[in-house]
Amino acid sequence: MTKTYRIGQIVPSSNTTMETEIPAMLNRRAAFGGEKFTFHSARMRMKKVSKEELSRMDGDSDRCALELSDAEVDVLGYACLVAIMSMGHGYHRVSQERLAGVTAANGAAAPVVTSAGALVDALHVLGAKKIALVAPYMKPLTQLVVDYIENEGITVVDHRALEVADNLAVGRLDPSGLPGIVAGMDYGDVDAIVLSACVQMPSLDAVPAVEKLTGKPVLTASIATTFAMLKALDLPTEVPGAGALLSGKY
Repeated sequence: MTKTYRIGQIVPSSNTTMETEIPAMLNRRAAFGGEKFTFHSARMRMKKVSKEELSRMDGDSDRCALELSDAEVDVLGYACLVAIMSMGHGYHRVSQERLAGVTAANGAAAPVVTSAGALVDALHVLGAKKIALVAPYMKPLTQLVVDYIENEGITVVDHRALEVADNLAVGRLDPSGLPGIVAGMDYGDVDAIVLSACVQMPSLDAVPAVEKLTGKPVLTASIATTFAMLKALDLPTEVPGAGALLSGKY
């Protein structure tokens, strides 16, 4: 009998991408791996990507974890990278432990991954010491993301802030523009490229083109989150067309 895995996601209320890219990757996995996945979300209010609104939104994450544990999900993903990183260095560890505690207290313990922690961990898995990074945020928030990643021992050699404050507008960005953005960056000496340091900015379809352009491993926040979910479920980490991290090598 095919095992069904329930995937829970805590998402900003205005997020439209994680509920498309995560299922797309896991369904590709299921197409040849034989698993079955169902997808379940709880939402935190957020429209504008500002530090103040992100902080208020994070306060809703406990409620969302509780609601998703009512559905007895098998893994729970906190799908907002910058919300976690805006709360201070290392906060992904605090958030993951607290939210896992919420599910356990409800009698439905589930592993918790955050897109922020997943990205940091994925870069270490790839052995990346130096990276280039693209983010849709305003420059101050992008610098906050850069500082958070560098605090985890990874040097950001070059980065681009696309300066889109409205979260719905971020979800409408065209991923076909990403190869051109990366082409103008200093990536020659980096170990990996973070094509989207944001779970809301569509990027999955551009990953193969950017890997071909640069000859570097390319990952995104959503790819890193998928990798972390598969690891938490003890499933193979191979997803076609999703970059080096999900090639099955790691």
